[in-house]
This record gives sequence, structure tokens and C-alpha cells, in this order.
Amino acid sequence: MTEDLRVAVVGAGMMGADHIARITHRISGARVSAVVEPDAGRAAAAAEHAPGAQVFASVEEAIAADALDAVLIAVPGQFHAPVLKPALEAKLPILCEKPLTQDSASSWEVLELEQQLDKPHIQVGFMRRFDAEYQELRQLVESGESGELLMVRAVHRNPTVPETYTNDMLITDSVVHEFDVVPWLAGSRVVSVEVKHPRRNSLAPERLHEPILVIMELENGVLVDVEMSVSVQFGYQVATEAVFEQGVARIGQPSGLQRWSAGRFSVKDHESFTTRFADAYDAQIQRWVNAVHNGSLIDGPNAWDGYLVALSCEAGVKAMHEGGTVAVEAPERPAFYA
Repeated sequence: MTEDLRVAVVGAGMMGADHIARITHRISGARVSAVVEPDAGRAAAAAEHAPGAQVFASVEEAIAADALDAVLIAVPGQFHAPVLKPALEAKLPILCEKPLTQDSASSWEVLELEQQLDKPHIQVGFMRRFDAEYQELRQLVESGESGELLMVRAVHRNPTVPETYTNDMLITDSVVHEFDVVPWLAGSRVVSVEVKHPRRNSLAPERLHEPILVIMELENGVLVDVEMSVSVQFGYQVATEAVFEQGVARIGQPSGLQRWSAGRFSVKDHESFTTRFADAYDAQIQRWVNAVHNGSLIDGPNAWDGYLVALSCEAGVKAMHEGGTVAVEAPERPAFYA
């Protein structure tokens, strides 16, 4: 493929609009050829940032019009499966924002459908794998330079969340990222999840019981704790500390201008994921586009990774509601995803 990849962006909300701007202005080898959004006003507004893009109410309409070469899915998770299935049936390369689907049963159905093709066609949008600091930490783990990895401590903090954010989303919309990136860092899958509730933040909305502490055990014995807070007020922060046999490594600390003024030291922190992981999103989309051009179709987390995360999320929600340690049991990985 020598011409620009024609990408249909499905969903014109905040994430979809962000990806439309990204592909239009910062990604080479691709252009937004279609905006798929049932809300006509939102679709028209998004299409203004994608010169020449056609607007469709459904992905089926876009496929029927031969308006795309690949699909980027940016609708909320509950709508992923209805887009994934026709896209797979059309044998289109797909980048699907996390999660793959919202439960393991529907994720498994997607896996079964994908395995009817010649190779994996779905890349799941766990963008942290493309962050330079996470990649550097993974290289340190793999090198063995500091000995074996023993423990991981992570924090995932939001200043606030929208009214649509429910208590279960502490797991399914937030810790979902740690359920992918920590096993990727450590080279081992999650085998159990426990959720602890410390003292509740009085600034949290009444519907939320947070922060929470999520404890994961990996198959290789590494223990992981994740502090998940969504009402910390001060900014957006994602940081990870890895404890090795011969040292400690830390990523995610604020960077930039440091100030000493009025008897105080300060450094500006991020306010949202759109700035903290801006470069990671760019790298993720560029590598996906490159992979489609070279025929490998994906270059990142695949649908099997998405399925494992769905299993972990279900265990996390169960642990949050019922207490105790919940096992994460997974079938053998299909050879298709080896």
C-alpha cells in the first residue's frame, strides 16, 4: 500500500475527536476518510477537522460505501462489539480503544471471529505500552541488570471524574490500564486480584467509594499494588515504582520547569491523560498505521491481551463488591495469538 491509509474513526466524542486531530496533523501515511457517528451534530463538528472525510451513521454504511481501509474504534466500551464484528467480517485492520469489550464472554466471541481470518487484525489501544518511560522500565526488567523484579507499586490519580463515572469504573475504566501494562512490564499474567478500601475521600462524589487499593499477584510471583484515586483535586498522575533484587526504578514523576518562589518549590503536573500520554498516543497510532502498510496489521496489544484484561477486570469488580482474593483463570492461549 503506497497511498495514505483511509481510516474510519468510529465515535466523535472526546477520544474520537482527539484521534481525528492526531491522524490529520501528526500521523504520516494515513488520513481520516470517514467519521462514523450517529449524532449528526457531533459528526459534522468532528468532520470539520478531517478535510474530505465522509460522514456515516454506522460502520456498516461506511463499509458498504467502500470509504475505508481500516477502522479506529473510539466509542464507549459497551459499543465496541457491534463495531468489531462487522469490521472483522469485512477483514479490516482495527485499532480498538480499550477495553476490547466490557466482559470476557463477548471478548471471547470476538476472538473466535478473528481466528477465522489469516492473522490477528485487532490491536487494542492500551497506549501506555508506547510511553517512552514504560518502555525504558520494561527494558530494565528484561535486561536483568538490577536482578529479578520482585514488586511493583503504582499510582493512578485523577483530579475529578465526570458524572457518568460509576464506582465499577474504578476497575473497568481506570485500573484496566494497569491490568494490561503491569503484566507486560513483568512478563507474566495476573492470577489473582484483591481490592482494599482505605478511609474514604470525603471530596469524592457520593456514588463513589474511593480511593481503592488493588493488589494483584502475577503468575511469576511478582506482587503489585495499585492506588486508584479519582478525586485528588491537584492533577492527573500515573507513576510506577519497580522493586528489584538490586535496586528500585521509578517512572511517571512530573517533569518540566521547577520553581522556587515565595518559600515554596513547585513543578507543574499534568491535568489529564491527553497531555500525560500525548506522545504515547501518537506513537501507538503511527506504529499501527505502519503495521497496516507493511502487512503485519498490528504492532501492539492484540485481542488476546484484551481478553486477559477483561478477565482481570471481572475479578477486580467481584473483589471490590464481595471482598477477598479472586482468582483470574484463563484458558490456554490459542496458537493464533502466539
